[in-house]
Amino acid sequence: MQRIGEPWRPGRPYRDRPGAYAIILGGGVHGGAHAGRLLCVDQEGEIQLPGGGLDPGESPLAALHREVLEETGWRIAPIRRVGAFQRYAWLPDYRYWARKTQVVYLARATLRAGPPSEPGHTALWLTPRDALATLSVEGDRHTLRRLLAR
Repeated sequence: MQRIGEPWRPGRPYRDRPGAYAIILGGGVHGGAHAGRLLCVDQEGEIQLPGGGLDPGESPLAALHREVLEETGWRIAPIRRVGAFQRYAWLPDYRYWARKTQVVYLARATLRAGPPSEPGHTALWLTPRDALATLSVEGDRHTLRRLLAR
């Protein structure tokens, strides 16, 4: 799996952290006002693709649905897997170094269920150009750039 971003550093006690994330398209019946835009999340100043880590025993798609709803307040319909990458990062919420393996899906927003339930998260609808310019995670930008080039 391709590594994007900071390299592995000897001596750091990395823990594996698998996760599922999504490039979410607006449009359709309930997301029509957001046609041509992508649903992203502002997590205390960092712009990211919605998603997160898998809980023990949780499938990637179950985690994706849960995380997107918690972070954005939207329900989604996954379309297909569009990429995967790994990155090494400090996770301040968990206070450990992690090797994050991030599987990225293409999805469509289907229903706004309410505001984000996760504190410190705000849903943002961005144009693809703005998303490429502001996504904080290099792997998110790389995956979106590849998808848009298709």
